[in-house]
Amino acid sequence: MLTLDQATIQFGGLTAVDHVSFTVEKGQIFGVIGPNGAGKTTLFNLVSGVHKLTSGSIRFLDKEISGLEPYRIAESGIARTYQNINLFSNLSVLENVKIGRHIQSRSGLAAAIFRTPAQRREEAAIQDKCMELLTFMGLESKADLPAKNLSYGEQRRLEIARAMASEPQLLLLDEPAAGMNSTEKVELTEMIRNIRNMGITILLVEHDMKLVMKVTDLITVLNFGKMIALDTPQKVQNNPEVISAYLGGGIDA
Repeated sequence: MLTLDQATIQFGGLTAVDHVSFTVEKGQIFGVIGPNGAGKTTLFNLVSGVHKLTSGSIRFLDKEISGLEPYRIAESGIARTYQNINLFSNLSVLENVKIGRHIQSRSGLAAAIFRTPAQRREEAAIQDKCMELLTFMGLESKADLPAKNLSYGEQRRLEIARAMASEPQLLLLDEPAAGMNSTEKVELTEMIRNIRNMGITILLVEHDMKLVMKVTDLITVLNFGKMIALDTPQKVQNNPEVISAYLGGGIDA
């Protein structure tokens, strides 16, 4: 589904992602881990079009996407969340999810102005789909609240719902467990599995190693922009180079 071939990005004299190559197969939960500053979020920014490659290639569904604008990549079937929560805080929970649905909208400006029957049907379908996603995330009872009134963990789930509203084939989750308590992390683990069961492939960046080890099929490890491991969770956990990258403390899973 997604193939990175020698993906590299340089900012001045700094190589943030250095000749990284891997393939994510359809239906996988593929983890990307590494110490702070390893290049994980930069890698996500390359896949989602926020940054452009210095060299190398990124292909999605066998089509080159490096160099495309972010909205074109979103239209191709890739959606993402962000390391720092990036919601429209004064809009309602439901409105935030509806914004993520706009890619699937077909009615034009004239239809919206004149409220044609087709536009009204589409608007009703958007409402139904977004409420379905909020129910999936356990947020249906808070649909009319401003997004800023949600707890931190709920805002994380809302971001995932908004990303899923575009019906992506590949979902990029950037540290979805950040700020969550232990109960919320258990719920998130099951939620990620359920998202995969819906037919959505997942690329996951996460610092919580217990979560990563439980849900991923394969893991790649970055350190100073370079890929130092690509293997199953169990083998990565026991890889001496990976343990060394985590400052000798091992991976507590």
